[in-house]
Amino acid sequence: MNTLSNVMLEPSLGAQASTSPVARAPRPLYWSIRRELWENRAIYIAPLAAAAVVLFGFMISAMLRLPAIIRGLPMMGAARQRQELTMPYDFAAGALMVTQILVGFFYCLDALHGERRDRRFLFWKSLPVSDLTTVVSKASIPIVVLPLLTWAVTFALQLIMLLLSTAVVAGSGLNVATLWAQVSLFQMSLLLLYHLVAVHSLWHAPFYGWLLLVSGWARRAAFLWAVLPPLAILAIEKIVFNTSHLGNLLCYRLAGGPEAMAMATGSMPIDAGAHLTPGRFLSSPGLWIGLLITAGFLIAAARLRRQRGPI
Repeated sequence: MNTLSNVMLEPSLGAQASTSPVARAPRPLYWSIRRELWENRAIYIAPLAAAAVVLFGFMISAMLRLPAIIRGLPMMGAARQRQELTMPYDFAAGALMVTQILVGFFYCLDALHGERRDRRFLFWKSLPVSDLTTVVSKASIPIVVLPLLTWAVTFALQLIMLLLSTAVVAGSGLNVATLWAQVSLFQMSLLLLYHLVAVHSLWHAPFYGWLLLVSGWARRAAFLWAVLPPLAILAIEKIVFNTSHLGNLLCYRLAGGPEAMAMATGSMPIDAGAHLTPGRFLSSPGLWIGLLITAGFLIAAARLRRQRGPI
């Protein structure tokens, strides 16, 4: 009787174990990304600090200049009206994008180099997480996390700016309809999200891969090892061949490439004058070549992490 009851209980216990949360497979990539966010607070503090500075400056500017701008709009053309009202929003987005680039640059330089200086380096390497998973989690910060975080902070900042502008205009006895007609928050946020994903994430991915590779290789002065070799190649190419093909390629890559969006002359990437061209961007050979180069950099960085010891 006891044997029969044990046999009957075994399947039920197995079913409970398979459905319990403890029995679920671990998610090493997810927890590795969480670890990066825990240990690198500048990832989210820097965009928030930049947004606070921009918001403070905008509050002063709105109280001093915005009512006069609204009163002078009837004497301007349609294009000038939109430029006057949307310029602070474009500046806010540009400031946060620059912040994102700087944070991503210095984060990648320190991601593997700083890990080897940590006394817990051997402990982290002893965990059942592959070197490739660790490197991919670090690469996902500038390629995935920072662009999305920048977009969310920028959207919240521009929304607060619009509400403050509405309060200032209404408090001055002026019509807020003109302001809301010219400032399309939804359109600006959509263009910004596309620009961040296409350019700052996918198009700039080779730069982040290179920085991670240097971070895993250099024993010291990672910044110099990341910058000096390209500069040396540029100088040698110019002296020997009197050409600047590498310089043009780097400038083309840094500028974002015309495949992502076709912009009207003088317009910002988040301006309504920008025309999205996702089809041309996704079919661009430069995009896929860059992603393949990024994958090569990340695989090499993972091999270096496996071989390198603490500093």
